[in-house]
Amino acid sequence: MTEMKKHIYDESNGLWYELIGDYYIPVLTLPFEEQRSIGKWGRMHRDYLKEHRPILFNDLILNGQLWTYLADLNEQAQERLALIIEQMQQAEGVTEDLKAADQMAWIGAMNSIRSRAEEIILQEMIFGEDSV
Repeated sequence: MTEMKKHIYDESNGLWYELIGDYYIPVLTLPFEEQRSIGKWGRMHRDYLKEHRPILFNDLILNGQLWTYLADLNEQAQERLALIIEQMQQAEGVTEDLKAADQMAWIGAMNSIRSRAEEIILQEMIFGEDSV
């Protein structure tokens, strides 16, 4: 009886196989480990994908792209949120002068702006149909 090789390479599909018992099992690894956090927006979008777009969710997992996709989305959402807040502040005249003159009015205006900006991000990037 011949000794079976511990590892073999199949050129037709480009995979390495490892001998486990009597069977060759493909050696599958993810391309790299993503170090960035997925953050608040990434977690919300992950839950949305899991619930409403399970095929896409599973495809991203199987391709090893889910974490990178969510980290990118989180960074884009943070940048978009900052831009929207800045634009709303300018449009509504919420300035440092208002902050110095009437702090409570400034806090109320900023809370309102932030809430509306977050709602825009949720609709456009997290739960929207064109978010994927």
